[in-house]
Amino acid sequence: MNFIPRKPKMVSPKEGTGHVSVRAGDMDELVERLATKAGIDDAVAEKSVGIILEYLRNEGPSEKVQALIDQIPGAETAIGLSSSGDGLGKWMGGGLMAVGTRLMGLGLGIGEIQKIARELLVFGQGTIGADRMGEIVASTPGLSQFA
Repeated sequence: MNFIPRKPKMVSPKEGTGHVSVRAGDMDELVERLATKAGIDDAVAEKSVGIILEYLRNEGPSEKVQALIDQIPGAETAIGLSSSGDGLGKWMGGGLMAVGTRLMGLGLGIGEIQKIARELLVFGQGTIGADRMGEIVASTPGLSQFA
């Protein structure tokens, strides 16, 4: 499995929230955060990000999703590494069901998938703003259940 090398990042909690702040466009922090939140390793977290971003690119509002992807250095690489070039998504009918099947194929359970999706949405809000991320969520089939 290909893995993008990670550099250690320092972040501080947001005042009064106890949550770690996410700097816009910080793929390393996103992967680390997803791995910690869902209790999975970094390689699975990174592949999950790629699968979900690929889904957003295919099913969401293309310009808005591309703006998100463009703000995350390493996102294109993650999408490429997790791309469903084997046609599994088409065989499964595409959409959210195929994404779930691919994520489960990484060994993730429903609870872990929900945590990953929610954290990715929070990261997106910090990266492109809550309004723009809200537009992506509202325009992408099935995504509102994670918001």
